[in-house]
Amino acid sequence: MNVFTILQAQAAPAQQGGGGLSLIIMMVAIFAIMYFLMIRPQQKKQKELQRFRNELKKGDKVVTIGGIYGTVEDIFDTHIMMRIDTNVRIRVAKNSIVKDFSDVQQN
Repeated sequence: MNVFTILQAQAAPAQQGGGGLSLIIMMVAIFAIMYFLMIRPQQKKQKELQRFRNELKKGDKVVTIGGIYGTVEDIFDTHIMMRIDTNVRIRVAKNSIVKDFSDVQQN
C-alpha cells in the first residue's frame, strides 16, 4: 500500500461530513423556491377571491363553480339569491361564486 492511498482513505470521511450542511442548504433553497413559485401566489389568489365574495352587491353579474350565470338579487351571510332567468331565482352559497362577468359583452 502506498502513502497516497492511505491519505486518500483518511480524507474521504472528512469530505462526506461536510455534505450534510450542503444538503440542508439545498433543502432550504428548494422550499423557498416552492414557496415563492407555488404557495404564495395561491394564497394571494385565495385572498382576492375572498375579497371579491365579500364585496358582492345587488345587481352584480356572476358565475358559479358549476357554470351558472346570473345576477345577484339578495345577499345573506353564507349565501345569495341569484336570478338566472325571468322569474327564476336560486339560492347559491357564497363560496361557489367564482367570477364577475359584468364587464363582458354578451350577444
